[in-house]
Amino acid sequence: MRHGDKINNLGRKKAHREALLANLSISLIEHKRIVTTLAKAKALRVFFEPLVTKAKSNDTHNRRVVFSYLQNKEAVSELFSTIADKVAGRPGGYTRIIKLGIRPGDNAEQALIELVDFNEVYGKEAVAKAEPAKRTRRSGSAKKATAAEAPAEKTAEKAAE
Repeated sequence: MRHGDKINNLGRKKAHREALLANLSISLIEHKRIVTTLAKAKALRVFFEPLVTKAKSNDTHNRRVVFSYLQNKEAVSELFSTIADKVAGRPGGYTRIIKLGIRPGDNAEQALIELVDFNEVYGKEAVAKAEPAKRTRRSGSAKKATAAEAPAEKTAEKAAE
């Protein structure tokens, strides 16, 4: 019985599973988005998000802890510099999983896992770029402004007389 066993073993032994998740994490750090199976993406999110949380406080201890998981100096330096700077204000939820359908060869469910702050389509910058300043040719607001100024001018003229 598997009461309380919440980890998805992905059909692998512990060492093989940890190596797989470390390699997927390194690829995610390098490319900012990867396509994999849905089960691996969900397991990767559980493995990767605590590493990003550790990367937000850049000190020697956290660098060594993250390096013990990833075993890749370039990935650790990228995580602590570029990624940690972008997610500094985010309290969690650093990754997004998007289902892509099934793979034709073996009918496996595919998913795209990406870093949330590195997507230009969904980010805040994309909203600002997508909506240019709206300009209208109507002068309704100008008429209202001149109508409001007109009585003020008349009262000023009467006061001057």
